[in-house]
Amino acid sequence: MVRPIQQLPLQLVNQIAAGEVVERPASVLKELVENSLDAGARSLAVELEQGGKRLIRVRDDGSGIPREQLALALQRHATSKIASLSELEQVASLGFRGEALPSIGAVSRLRLTSRPPEEGHAWCVRTDGDSAPAGPEPAPHPPGTTVEVRDLFFNTPGRRKFLRTDRTEFNHAQEALRRLALGRFDVAFRLQHNGRSVIDLPPAGDREAAERRLAQLLGEGFLGECIHVECAAAGLSLRGWLALPTFSRSQGDLQYFYVNGRMIRDRMAGHALRRAYADVLYRDRYPAYLLYLDIDPDRVDVNVHPTKHEVRFRDSRLVYDFLFRQVREALAQVTPGAPEGVAGSPGPVDTGPPPGQADARAGHQALVGRGAAPATGGPPAGPPPRQHGLGLPLAEARMLYGERQPGQGAGEPPAGPADVAAAGPSGPVADGEAAGVVGTARHGPPLGHALAQVHGVYILAQNDQGLVLVDMHAAHERVVYERMKAQLAADGVASQSLLVPEGLSVAPAEGEQVEQSGDLFRRLGFEVDRVAPDRVLVRAVPALLAQAEPASLVRDVLTDLQAQSRSRRVEEALNHVLSTMACHGSVRANRRLTLPEMDALLRDMEATPNSGQCNHGRPTWTVLDMDALDRLFMRGQ
Repeated sequence: MVRPIQQLPLQLVNQIAAGEVVERPASVLKELVENSLDAGARSLAVELEQGGKRLIRVRDDGSGIPREQLALALQRHATSKIASLSELEQVASLGFRGEALPSIGAVSRLRLTSRPPEEGHAWCVRTDGDSAPAGPEPAPHPPGTTVEVRDLFFNTPGRRKFLRTDRTEFNHAQEALRRLALGRFDVAFRLQHNGRSVIDLPPAGDREAAERRLAQLLGEGFLGECIHVECAAAGLSLRGWLALPTFSRSQGDLQYFYVNGRMIRDRMAGHALRRAYADVLYRDRYPAYLLYLDIDPDRVDVNVHPTKHEVRFRDSRLVYDFLFRQVREALAQVTPGAPEGVAGSPGPVDTGPPPGQADARAGHQALVGRGAAPATGGPPAGPPPRQHGLGLPLAEARMLYGERQPGQGAGEPPAGPADVAAAGPSGPVADGEAAGVVGTARHGPPLGHALAQVHGVYILAQNDQGLVLVDMHAAHERVVYERMKAQLAADGVASQSLLVPEGLSVAPAEGEQVEQSGDLFRRLGFEVDRVAPDRVLVRAVPALLAQAEPASLVRDVLTDLQAQSRSRRVEEALNHVLSTMACHGSVRANRRLTLPEMDALLRDMEATPNSGQCNHGRPTWTVLDMDALDRLFMRGQ
């Protein structure tokens, strides 16, 4: 028998809504803290018991709720944050649906106490899951609001049995508060669990204080292996911290991305950031970052998910390209020769509530590296010291490394070691004299000057800080690879016609995509023609990919174009070929190099983007400063 259509009871409606908003104690904590932040709170105190299953209490010093509006705050679709469609389209608050408090109250014992600063005393309302809130009653309370949630899911045992152990639920709640604290540096956060203080974060008004908060929440390791980035273009503004590739993770547990101050998980943004790291990251590793994207609220829709974890961008391709280019360029600037403070000394950062407005300084970009370079000195005052060779003719070095053209800048393809050697004075130099120059040099190049080879594999060098070890093959591999990429970008992708065109069956929509993307395929070195609604012919392929499967590559490109309106498959395939060529064409282990040739390789590394990692993501160099050496030999202990 078919049941008649009927109006659901209000209690059941609230419990259904709670299923969308309240997943576990961490979900409750997130909603309550976001309400406090929207109320202008400058200090937040959170108390949990049994991981939040027994008690969640959030107290703030915000604007408070007047007596006559307390009961209304526990009604569905009641909010002070929006009043019209135009405000919904430009919402800048963290919460706005007006469903959190009634949904939480439907599955818990909730007490709401509040006092606006202008009122003499506070008032509170209560609800026990199945009862309408009683009239407000007086209560002692300082200016601000306290929301107390007890016995979560006490009246829905089917939901309660899905909760995990106290420890697991507390870890989720702690992570939720960590995300909120990383989004608002201007607010103080305190967290207690079972009466024990866990987190105590004072407000952070400048970058030094913000980085202290980072160290406490994300660890000293992240702070010591990251760079600070600030850039703006096309109405978008990006700021935050990027971990160096050497700080990669086995899982994506240190990836925080905020849009207008709201922590989100966006597949498009995640893919763009993953691709930006792809050329410098070791396989099966994940990057770490903390990034804030500011965009005009009109250009992003935050009303697409009940928990507001997802957003929809009006121009997703622009956002994708902006994130990819800015992060890739920021990582490429991290070279041994890069200064630590391109933008000057650390100053104040934007730690206040996100306005959703992009930085007007279009095109501006500043990087401040931490742990990215072994030294901050400028270029050496004179040519590097010359010492007796170790048996490799300089002519052979020119063949290995190539030559830098006169007047070539640091951003152009790097030259070879022979050129630096040739730039110095001719004739032999005494060993003692050269050693003296190396030992007394100050403000020299970041990677210093070569001293010797270790087992024909590593270059041993000395800089102002201490001892530098360089993986000779990995370093030269990156130098050659970046030179090849620059040449390919300058000369374009050469095309090679197939002797026999290869047919490929496609869906009619993919066939239309081939016709619409003809120019794109030609720029990539392909010649693809549609000969039937469901069939195309591949007549030419990129010359470097002549040995690849053209039909498979074209199909992959079409799949990307259908899903994302863009494809990087060909670029990635070309880079893979160039990486292999660079690997095979780089100087091998056990190859004896002269000291001038080793010095020239160090100078090339300082001028080459991404020189901190080889083509496969392995580190190319490391430094042991004098303190580390003293500890190693227990000097002064």
